[in-house]
Amino acid sequence: MLVAVLGATMVVPMFMDVYDGNGHWQVFALSALLTCSTGGSIALACANATSRGLTIQQTFLLTTAVWAVLPVFAALPLMFGATQSTVVDGFFEALSALTTTGATVLSGLDDLPRGLLLWRSMLQWFGGVGIIVVGMVFLPELRVGGMQIFRTEAFDTRGKILPKAAEIAKSIANIYVGLTLMCLVAFLAVGMPVFDAINHALTTLSTGGFSTHDASFGAFSGTPEYVASLFMILASLPFVRFVQMVAGSSRPLFHDQQVRGFMKVTIVLIVALTLHRFFVAGEHFEVSLREAVFNVTSILSGTGFASADYQLWGSFSVTLFFFMGLIGGCAGSTCCSVKIFRFQLLFASIKTQIRKIHYPHGVFTPQYEGRPVPEEVMSSVMAFFVMFLVILGVLSGLLGLTGLDFVTSVSGAATALANIGPGLGDEIGPAGNFANINDTAKWLLMAGMLIGRLEVMTVLVLFSINFWRG
Repeated sequence: MLVAVLGATMVVPMFMDVYDGNGHWQVFALSALLTCSTGGSIALACANATSRGLTIQQTFLLTTAVWAVLPVFAALPLMFGATQSTVVDGFFEALSALTTTGATVLSGLDDLPRGLLLWRSMLQWFGGVGIIVVGMVFLPELRVGGMQIFRTEAFDTRGKILPKAAEIAKSIANIYVGLTLMCLVAFLAVGMPVFDAINHALTTLSTGGFSTHDASFGAFSGTPEYVASLFMILASLPFVRFVQMVAGSSRPLFHDQQVRGFMKVTIVLIVALTLHRFFVAGEHFEVSLREAVFNVTSILSGTGFASADYQLWGSFSVTLFFFMGLIGGCAGSTCCSVKIFRFQLLFASIKTQIRKIHYPHGVFTPQYEGRPVPEEVMSSVMAFFVMFLVILGVLSGLLGLTGLDFVTSVSGAATALANIGPGLGDEIGPAGNFANINDTAKWLLMAGMLIGRLEVMTVLVLFSINFWRG
């Protein structure tokens, strides 16, 4: 059914190409027909199945399959259309869009049909709302990477405003649409052309980072950077808190520990980079501040927009950007990477261990938002950190074996696993793209995107024989 719905949405970029008067609309018409007929036929063939709900194994499989299968059909307009992408490149671009990674193999964006550009942006927008719902409805129930700590507040929302998961998903979707429209209006208000404003509103709220120009946000220097920064920050916050705010309770948003932590980290990084650009590089203060605000917010949130080639800012800035990309935003947002709450739980655990060393007979328990953290949650978080680092190392090594240099291998593995977008180096840095990476490396990067987007364990558990036997 999801495949069929995806096919139906292809009529939107099709009408864009019809409006522009180019023949590329036929590509979307054919792709929509193939996608709708395939998904619809399978759905109809299974219509008489008995609905008994999903088992835990089926839930894990469904969650992973959605992000693995939909890009196959989403890639059709890329392979049939103006880009004439190969199967590898088409799937890479579509998976990068739906996982909101933002790594691209396309160049010459300014000359592509507008329908194709709109389709890329729509895919990121779909992926953004999808991952919020998965993060708030599925992952807490699957006990993945410590997400179970949000199980109660995802369904009760501190006051039982919305007790049902379906209502949570619907309310989150409404908030998502509302913020996207607000972002669109704000971009239009600061002078961004209508088509660019629509696309960048879709990719900003999804923290995806696809642009309609090869120069990315470098084509919109000035006030649009501040607008984009604001909405990237909003997209990095827990959407359940916005649901509560609309329902009349704003206190949870401002007292959320991970929100406070994210804002503190953002401010510290912006201040550090602004001062470095102002005093060391000698840039004008407003330019230093604007570029720091935009690029820090973009990389920290995993959006991946670039308004400048920050690799030219010196080793301090490059190092800072590499590590900030591994932090991420809040759980329950469109953000990716490790996420703030896991670092907070890690530091809480370290603090507890230090206190136990000082006071061997004392009883200390890590706390989060004033509540004791169950051992199960701490174990899940520690397992996530370990597996994240292991996969990062293995993926970097495998990319190196394909012939990529050290910087490209390590930054490529990090940007894929953390779903950031641009890497480092001349090839995949903010001024480049992934077009010239060999096909083997692209498949490895795609595996990293999928694993990272679904919080690592959701995918890895599918390879456990004991899990399926259980």
